[in-house]
Amino acid sequence: MVSTTNEYLLKPAALPKTNTNRKNRVWNALKRDKYLYLLGLPGLLCLVIFKYFPMWGVLIAFQDYSPYMGFFKSEWVGFEHFQRFFNNPDFYQLLRNTLAINLLSLVFFFPIPIVLSLMLNEVRNEVFKRIVQSIVYLPHFLSWVIIAGLTFSLFATGEGLINQVLVSLGAKPVEWLTTPNYFWGFLTAQSVWKEAGWGTIIFLAAMANVDPHLYEAARMDGASRLQQMRNITLPAIQNVIVILLILKLGHIMDVGFEQVILLQNAAVSSVSDVFDTYIYRVGVKQGQFSYTTAVGLFKSAIGLLLVIGSNKLVKKAGGEGFY
Repeated sequence: MVSTTNEYLLKPAALPKTNTNRKNRVWNALKRDKYLYLLGLPGLLCLVIFKYFPMWGVLIAFQDYSPYMGFFKSEWVGFEHFQRFFNNPDFYQLLRNTLAINLLSLVFFFPIPIVLSLMLNEVRNEVFKRIVQSIVYLPHFLSWVIIAGLTFSLFATGEGLINQVLVSLGAKPVEWLTTPNYFWGFLTAQSVWKEAGWGTIIFLAAMANVDPHLYEAARMDGASRLQQMRNITLPAIQNVIVILLILKLGHIMDVGFEQVILLQNAAVSSVSDVFDTYIYRVGVKQGQFSYTTAVGLFKSAIGLLLVIGSNKLVKKAGGEGFY
């Protein structure tokens, strides 16, 4: 007993933990994967330079910004620009148009890549499948300028191909592009035609990870192709659908500026004026930088709240969520 006690007394005390080992592990990991980190360095630099560094610019939303005075010498006005924007008669029209266009996109555009992916996943002829994929991917690589030109060529009142066909059949031409009731539908149809095929890439990649043995077991149990799709494929890509839906909700206040501005005209301004076009018209053309920065900050804040809120709802419902 004495010898044991002496040995215990003579045993050196444990040294306090330091960060040395942790630093060594980090350094060894950097050395081991240096080429991977080097490969990701350009993307990281672009993220910092073009996404994080410009965040200093939100300061001017609370200032009466003057380019001559700079960020730190311009007069601070607090929430004056936000109050002006919320009291602006155009605010509710901008909010209505922006939400309506995005909700139409959410209802009609978002499900189409999922349905198209399920259909492509059922094609067993690989040659035919690749041909169809190439065809539906192609519009993604066309600019909105080209798509707007095609739209005018097809639907213009005087020289549009559709109206020429109608006139040749004895019908009256339809003012497709100058009728407010058609504008939101044209935007949604353009988005579907351009991006639906490209949106299938993520879903097809998720479907490729489904265990083939699940389909074999389902076929042995007599499940039809539709039952396999409903009970195996859809649950397998459920998390991907939820994540993309959360990201889509985060952009609910954003409408493609280029798409809208190219299709916009005076006759449809009541339904085509959205936050993005308003920022361009007031901020860029009229030079009201602080005011339109406040508008942009308002949009970003709403998007952030929607992402956080929808993510919490998904987790409460038992899903994994985005983070």
